[in-house]
Amino acid sequence: MKIRTRSMLAGTLALAAVVALAGVVMATGAVGLTSTSIASGTLDPVKINVRSGDWGAKLRTEGQSTVAVVENRVAPGGTFGWHSHPGPSLIIVKSGTITFYHADDPTCSPDVRHAGDALIDEGTDVHVGRNEGTVDVVVIVTRIIPVGANPRNDEPASPFCGF
Repeated sequence: MKIRTRSMLAGTLALAAVVALAGVVMATGAVGLTSTSIASGTLDPVKINVRSGDWGAKLRTEGQSTVAVVENRVAPGGTFGWHSHPGPSLIIVKSGTITFYHADDPTCSPDVRHAGDALIDEGTDVHVGRNEGTVDVVVIVTRIIPVGANPRNDEPASPFCGF
């Protein structure tokens, strides 16, 4: 192999390593977060359709799912870090105020949720929850994910948000 070819190969490998490492370095983790597992169980495939007057709900899963309930406490100034999930999460804000941001929002608009609010994180979207207040935030989360899946995937920070 010629010296020039070896140099080009070495340069290409070095560039590939830097790009791969950058993806790891850019991922953001949680800060000031304490998670407490409340309960977890395995759910067989589900196909339900419930009606009650004008109200209705549908739930369908394929394959077995893990259903897990956790209490997440975020200290003032704390963050969940940018992340995604492999399935939906039902969230209740038990106390405090939490602000969510979505990585695909070019305006980085805050979605502020207060004690008593409930919301659904559909999963797979990249987002962050931040405690921008002065007291702890407590959220109760019920996750439905494929059995064996990691409940959380750290993701790179949004290019639209300056934090």
